[in-house]
Amino acid sequence: MAHLAMATGFLLILIGAWGALTNRNLLRMIVAFTIADTGVNLVIIAVGYMRGRTAPIIDGAVSAADAVTRIIDPVPQALVLTAIVIGVGVTALMLAYTYRLFEKKRSLDIRDYTDLKG
Repeated sequence: MAHLAMATGFLLILIGAWGALTNRNLLRMIVAFTIADTGVNLVIIAVGYMRGRTAPIIDGAVSAADAVTRIIDPVPQALVLTAIVIGVGVTALMLAYTYRLFEKKRSLDIRDYTDLKG
């Protein structure tokens, strides 16, 4: 199960990188970066998965003494939750910049933004 999730995550990263490098439309580039970000999150979760272990909740099902050997490490899950929030913020910022650029140039093509190129 973890291998499939990890392979899917790497595939999403490759699709996102390919989309960001081959598209000239700013909105498509933003979508590609978001796809790659989702792939990174999936890989981190797959790395933290351990077969046969349970959720990191200490209750009647898992005693405190057995917690070390019976629960999954919660750190990768916490990192991914933080990464999701940061990814949404970065995506919103990229969309806001793209909107301002579109207002100024009336184009979403990256080739139209070479004003500072010498």
